[in-house]
Amino acid sequence: MTGYFGAFWGITGILLLLGSAIYRLTSHAVDALTYEFHWYHWLSLLGLILFMAYAEGYRGFQQAFSPRAAARARYLSEHPKIFHSLLAPFFCMGFFHATKRRRMISISLTVGIILLILLVRMVPQPWRGIIDAAVVIGLLWGVVSLLIFGVAAFTSHHFPYSPEVPET
Repeated sequence: MTGYFGAFWGITGILLLLGSAIYRLTSHAVDALTYEFHWYHWLSLLGLILFMAYAEGYRGFQQAFSPRAAARARYLSEHPKIFHSLLAPFFCMGFFHATKRRRMISISLTVGIILLILLVRMVPQPWRGIIDAAVVIGLLWGVVSLLIFGVAAFTSHHFPYSPEVPET
Protein backbone atom coordinates (compact mmCIF):
# COMPACT_ATOMS: atom_id res chain seq x y z
CA MET A 1 0.00 0.00 0.00
CA THR A 2 2.83 2.41 0.88
CA GLY A 3 4.41 1.82 -2.52
CA TYR A 4 1.29 2.63 -4.50
CA PHE A 5 0.67 5.72 -2.39
CA GLY A 6 4.27 6.81 -3.01
CA ALA A 7 4.04 6.19 -6.74
CA PHE A 8 0.78 8.12 -7.00
CA TRP A 9 2.10 10.96 -4.82
CA GLY A 10 5.34 11.09 -6.82
CA ILE A 11 3.65 11.57 -10.19
CA THR A 12 0.91 13.80 -8.75
CA GLY A 13 3.41 15.99 -6.90
CA ILE A 14 5.43 16.58 -10.07
CA LEU A 15 2.24 17.33 -12.03
CA LEU A 16 1.20 19.83 -9.34
CA LEU A 17 4.61 21.50 -9.51
CA LEU A 18 4.45 21.76 -13.31
CA GLY A 19 0.82 22.90 -13.18
CA SER A 20 1.70 25.64 -10.71
CA ALA A 21 4.45 26.90 -13.00
CA ILE A 22 2.11 26.81 -16.00
CA TYR A 23 -0.53 28.76 -14.08
CA ARG A 24 1.92 31.45 -12.92
CA LEU A 25 3.68 31.87 -16.27
CA THR A 26 0.48 31.98 -18.32
CA SER A 27 -0.51 35.31 -16.75
CA HIS A 28 2.78 36.88 -17.91
CA ALA A 29 2.31 35.43 -21.39
CA VAL A 30 -1.24 36.77 -21.63
CA ASP A 31 -0.13 40.15 -20.25
CA ALA A 32 2.41 40.42 -23.07
CA LEU A 33 -0.46 40.41 -25.57
CA THR A 34 -1.62 43.77 -24.22
CA TYR A 35 1.54 45.31 -25.72
CA GLU A 36 1.86 46.25 -29.36
CA PHE A 37 3.57 43.39 -31.17
CA HIS A 38 5.76 44.12 -34.18
CA TRP A 39 6.85 41.53 -36.73
CA TYR A 40 10.01 40.74 -34.75
CA HIS A 41 7.95 40.05 -31.62
CA TRP A 42 5.79 37.56 -33.53
CA LEU A 43 8.84 36.00 -35.14
CA SER A 44 10.54 35.69 -31.73
CA LEU A 45 7.41 34.17 -30.22
CA LEU A 46 7.15 31.58 -32.99
CA GLY A 47 10.86 30.78 -32.88
CA LEU A 48 10.95 30.41 -29.10
CA ILE A 49 7.80 28.29 -29.05
CA LEU A 50 9.28 25.93 -31.65
CA PHE A 51 12.60 25.83 -29.81
CA MET A 52 11.06 25.18 -26.39
CA ALA A 53 8.65 22.59 -27.75
CA TYR A 54 11.63 20.69 -29.14
CA ALA A 55 14.30 21.35 -26.47
CA GLU A 56 12.20 21.39 -23.31
CA GLY A 57 9.13 19.41 -24.34
CA TYR A 58 10.45 16.71 -26.63
CA ARG A 59 14.12 16.35 -25.65
CA GLY A 60 13.89 17.31 -21.98
CA PHE A 61 10.58 15.86 -20.91
CA GLN A 62 9.50 13.22 -23.42
CA GLN A 63 12.92 11.70 -24.07
CA ALA A 64 14.47 11.99 -20.60
CA PHE A 65 12.59 13.27 -17.56
CA SER A 66 9.12 11.74 -17.98
CA PRO A 67 10.14 8.13 -18.69
CA ARG A 68 12.68 8.22 -15.85
CA ALA A 69 10.21 9.78 -13.37
CA ALA A 70 7.62 7.15 -14.33
CA ALA A 71 10.22 4.38 -13.97
CA ARG A 72 11.17 5.70 -10.53
CA ALA A 73 7.48 5.80 -9.53
CA ARG A 74 7.12 2.19 -10.68
CA TYR A 75 10.26 1.26 -8.74
CA LEU A 76 8.78 2.95 -5.67
CA SER A 77 5.58 0.90 -5.98
CA GLU A 78 7.64 -2.30 -6.16
CA HIS A 79 10.15 -1.35 -3.43
CA PRO A 80 8.12 0.64 -0.90
CA LYS A 81 9.86 2.60 1.84
CA ILE A 82 8.01 5.10 3.99
CA PHE A 83 10.65 7.83 3.67
CA HIS A 84 10.77 7.46 -0.13
CA SER A 85 6.97 7.50 -0.31
CA LEU A 86 6.62 10.64 1.83
CA LEU A 87 9.12 12.49 -0.36
CA ALA A 88 8.02 10.74 -3.53
CA PRO A 89 8.02 13.78 -5.88
CA PHE A 90 11.67 14.43 -4.96
CA PHE A 91 12.41 10.71 -5.25
CA CYS A 92 10.84 10.56 -8.71
CA MET A 93 12.84 13.63 -9.78
CA GLY A 94 16.05 11.84 -8.80
CA PHE A 95 17.18 13.99 -5.86
CA PHE A 96 17.90 11.00 -3.62
CA HIS A 97 18.25 7.21 -3.78
CA ALA A 98 19.64 7.64 -7.27
CA THR A 99 22.98 7.04 -8.89
CA LYS A 100 25.55 9.72 -8.15
CA ARG A 101 25.41 10.86 -11.77
CA ARG A 102 21.60 11.18 -11.68
CA ARG A 103 21.67 13.14 -8.41
CA MET A 104 24.28 15.54 -9.79
CA ILE A 105 22.33 16.05 -13.02
CA SER A 106 19.05 16.60 -11.15
CA ILE A 107 20.60 19.13 -8.77
CA SER A 108 22.50 20.92 -11.55
CA LEU A 109 19.39 21.20 -13.72
CA THR A 110 17.37 22.53 -10.79
CA VAL A 111 19.99 25.17 -9.98
CA GLY A 112 20.20 26.12 -13.68
CA ILE A 113 16.42 26.44 -13.95
CA ILE A 114 16.29 28.62 -10.82
CA LEU A 115 18.99 30.90 -12.24
CA LEU A 116 17.13 31.17 -15.55
CA ILE A 117 13.92 32.03 -13.69
CA LEU A 118 15.70 34.81 -11.81
CA LEU A 119 17.18 36.17 -15.06
CA VAL A 120 13.89 36.07 -16.98
CA ARG A 121 12.17 37.99 -14.16
CA MET A 122 14.42 40.95 -15.06
CA VAL A 123 13.36 40.95 -18.72
CA PRO A 124 10.77 43.65 -19.56
CA GLN A 125 7.45 42.96 -21.25
CA PRO A 126 6.59 41.94 -23.93
CA TRP A 127 9.81 39.91 -24.06
CA ARG A 128 9.17 38.26 -20.71
CA GLY A 129 5.73 37.20 -21.86
CA ILE A 130 7.17 35.83 -25.10
CA ILE A 131 9.69 33.75 -23.16
CA ASP A 132 7.06 32.62 -20.67
CA ALA A 133 4.66 31.59 -23.45
CA ALA A 134 7.36 29.37 -24.93
CA VAL A 135 8.14 27.88 -21.52
CA VAL A 136 4.44 27.16 -20.97
CA ILE A 137 4.38 25.16 -24.23
CA GLY A 138 7.35 23.09 -23.05
CA LEU A 139 5.79 22.54 -19.64
CA LEU A 140 2.45 21.50 -21.15
CA TRP A 141 4.32 18.98 -23.27
CA GLY A 142 5.96 17.78 -20.07
CA VAL A 143 2.63 17.32 -18.29
CA VAL A 144 1.19 15.31 -21.17
CA SER A 145 4.30 13.16 -21.55
CA LEU A 146 4.47 12.48 -17.80
CA LEU A 147 0.82 11.41 -17.79
CA ILE A 148 1.39 9.10 -20.77
CA PHE A 149 4.57 7.55 -19.35
CA GLY A 150 3.00 7.30 -15.89
CA VAL A 151 0.08 5.30 -17.25
CA ALA A 152 2.40 3.17 -19.39
CA ALA A 153 4.65 2.40 -16.41
CA PHE A 154 1.76 0.89 -14.48
CA THR A 155 -0.22 -0.76 -17.27
CA SER A 156 2.57 -2.58 -19.13
CA HIS A 157 4.29 -5.75 -17.95
CA HIS A 158 7.68 -4.47 -19.04
CA PHE A 159 8.61 -0.79 -18.81
CA PRO A 160 11.95 -0.45 -20.65
CA TYR A 161 13.27 2.63 -18.81
CA SER A 162 15.77 2.64 -15.97
CA PRO A 163 14.83 4.19 -12.63
CA GLU A 164 18.55 4.96 -12.16
CA VAL A 165 18.64 3.74 -8.58
CA PRO A 166 21.93 2.66 -6.94
CA GLU A 167 21.14 -1.08 -7.24
CA THR A 168 20.82 -1.04 -11.05
